[in-house]
Amino acid sequence: MTSTPRAARVTELEAYTLKGSIKVIDRFFEVPLDYSKPEGDQIRVFVRNLVPLDEVKEGKEERDLPYFLYLQGGPGFEVDLFGSLDLANIVHKKGYQTLWLDQRGTGLSSPISADVFKGKSDEEIAQYLKHFRADNIVRDCEAIRNHLLGKKDDPKDRKWTIMGQSFGGFCSTTYLSFYGEGLKEVFMTGGLPPLVDRPDDVYKALIKKVKERNVVYYAKYAQDVQRVRRILDHLENNDVLLPNGGRLSVSRWLQLGITFGMHGGIDLVHQLVLRANTDLDVFGSLSYGLLSNVQAKQDFDTNPIYAILHEPLYCQGHAANWSAQRMLEAHEEFHWNVVKNSQDTPIYFTGEMIFPDMFDDYHNLRPLKGAATILANDESWGKLYDLEKLAQNTVKVNAATYYDDMYVDFGFAQQTAGKIANTEQLITNQSYHNGIRKNGEEIMKTLFNLSKRERD
Repeated sequence: MTSTPRAARVTELEAYTLKGSIKVIDRFFEVPLDYSKPEGDQIRVFVRNLVPLDEVKEGKEERDLPYFLYLQGGPGFEVDLFGSLDLANIVHKKGYQTLWLDQRGTGLSSPISADVFKGKSDEEIAQYLKHFRADNIVRDCEAIRNHLLGKKDDPKDRKWTIMGQSFGGFCSTTYLSFYGEGLKEVFMTGGLPPLVDRPDDVYKALIKKVKERNVVYYAKYAQDVQRVRRILDHLENNDVLLPNGGRLSVSRWLQLGITFGMHGGIDLVHQLVLRANTDLDVFGSLSYGLLSNVQAKQDFDTNPIYAILHEPLYCQGHAANWSAQRMLEAHEEFHWNVVKNSQDTPIYFTGEMIFPDMFDDYHNLRPLKGAATILANDESWGKLYDLEKLAQNTVKVNAATYYDDMYVDFGFAQQTAGKIANTEQLITNQSYHNGIRKNGEEIMKTLFNLSKRERD
């Protein structure tokens, strides 16, 4: 890691107020693409600031409220204003104002798309994208913190509290590793990362959980065994295009299993399966409505970082080398070319996994295929975690860990919790990975109680 990033330059847009007395301040921060070249190319990072006006007590000003920064899951996803309000209200009641970061390359933050790279070679695109992992997301946070808090008189007031959901927890752990002096406290939900240097062991563990969720799916919807087989037979024998020009292949249909680890995800897939079979009964093909729904449930076209940097987010000094595809080779349940020959055998949906053929099937990933291939074979990824620093951590870490998490393995999470000093956990089998949306009030109440570090 380089030295602490200097304060970012900022453009502040007009403020407005939402119902519920929440003042919104939108800011664009200008930061270096490459922090080792601070005077080089600059990008913009967008941060939305929500201020609960009811918490601004007499004799205080807005700037007196401590900051609580939210780090989104992903990688590669922006923060939705209205989707974040429930969590914001919970946090605001604790006396914070909140910050919602569109991580570099997402949302309003100099977004990544194929259009950005017109005229660039695959190698140039790959080198550009290498700057969009957790290490630089954390540097952006530090540049923003220095702007907002760096001039406070009391050193304690220059720190802030952060919360990481899923990949946001990975970023939080990187933050603790290299810039922990800027943190007052850390909250994580489904975000204790595997402290590995490549993704192979991560997928080996998660495949077991994906299998379990497939078993639950077919037990709940037994008739879907044949329905799914019928859909895949149709896709194998027809060239099915999605509304944006992408291809609905056998592999892409099975990628709908990514939702199995979320509350309601199994039921969502069943509804798509039922609709597709009804289409085949009535039309002999898949309707525009069904195809549009499938396209909308898959985020890789609109959030390409999610595909390109998903496996490299685990890499430190090693190449990912299309890990998910390699780890699935020994599991016949996921391979249609094997399963289709056994009439009553269910074909398993895949989980949160990236495959090379996605860069053929997804319309907006096709121009990035060459760069993705270069990055998949890149061994030069830098360090994301400092185990020695984590073992000496003094910042309070309060983590919600989900026993049945299909995306962040519970076993790895426990290993990590044991390696980050001053960590307390809420461990539950009553929430899935998106528990903060489903059971946010209960989860945050418990985490804030853990933060007190009170003992019986």
